[in-house]
Amino acid sequence: MLKVRIIPTLLWKNFGLVKGVGFDSWRRVGSVLPAIKVYNQREVDELILVDVVAHEGSEPLDIEAVKEFSEECFVPLTVGGGIRRVSQVSALLRSGADKVAVNTAVFERPELISELASRFGSQCVVASIDVREITPRKWSCFSHAGRFNTDTDPVSWAQHVESLGAGEILLTSIDRDGTMQGYDLDLISAVTSAVKIPVIASGGAGHYAHMVEAVTCAGAAAVAAASMFHFTEQTPAEAKEFMSRAGIPVRARFFD
Repeated sequence: MLKVRIIPTLLWKNFGLVKGVGFDSWRRVGSVLPAIKVYNQREVDELILVDVVAHEGSEPLDIEAVKEFSEECFVPLTVGGGIRRVSQVSALLRSGADKVAVNTAVFERPELISELASRFGSQCVVASIDVREITPRKWSCFSHAGRFNTDTDPVSWAQHVESLGAGEILLTSIDRDGTMQGYDLDLISAVTSAVKIPVIASGGAGHYAHMVEAVTCAGAAAVAAASMFHFTEQTPAEAKEFMSRAGIPVRARFFD
């Protein structure tokens, strides 16, 4: 089994970090740079930075800000939000991003994933899939930061983005987002059993046991969390220790 990654998610809106519930009611929780500096010291494996309003307009991506952030980030950085063109990804990678997460634009033009994978490699392309449960165990993918129902089954969509060349999937339950009540294990399991590429579980983590469940019960290759790290005393380093004690291989750290 490959080592499981712990990945804090930073939601970026108008120069600051925010966190909400169910992709709504955004609450300011600080600034990007201080958060990155803190996570550098907390043994995270990667960071995900998503501009949650970039999809709304035609303003260019804030490449200079990403460059500033990446200069202070000492772990792999995935950047998402408002990405529509190969040229934008090229600029982001030159500015220090290691991967890009694409969502809304892929529903409009799926071949974007193939173009990015061909140009930069599949390992650079993260397909972000945001999902709501419509009826029990029946889900649909949403775009535009959870506002638009694409009427697309997430399992079929995951298989499709894999076939186009995505290197991994960031799978987020909108219903669980910010609740800290646990990941949607049924959703994660349905997707992980249908694809061969790694799936990052996102949406709902409230304590370390939820992360263990996402891996051991649902097959996640990595676990992402935001509220759990913003609003509690729990840390990525302690998450690694807990998961290691549960028999899950994690990237090296020194345990007491």
